[in-house]
Amino acid sequence: MDPMMKMWVSFVGIGLMALAAVMISLARLKTKGILRVILSMTAFLLLVIGGFLGLFSIT
Repeated sequence: MDPMMKMWVSFVGIGLMALAAVMISLARLKTKGILRVILSMTAFLLLVIGGFLGLFSIT
């Protein structure tokens, strides 16, 4: 993979991790019940995907 593509993959990973942080903050502060669980699980999934993309861009 060329360096420019690695840069874009890492930007997407960073963006997903930032979105996960915002979602978990929103879930903890503003929601209750099943919506809180759904937002938390989605945020965790985005965090994991963002982490994998970050690792992928390093190699």
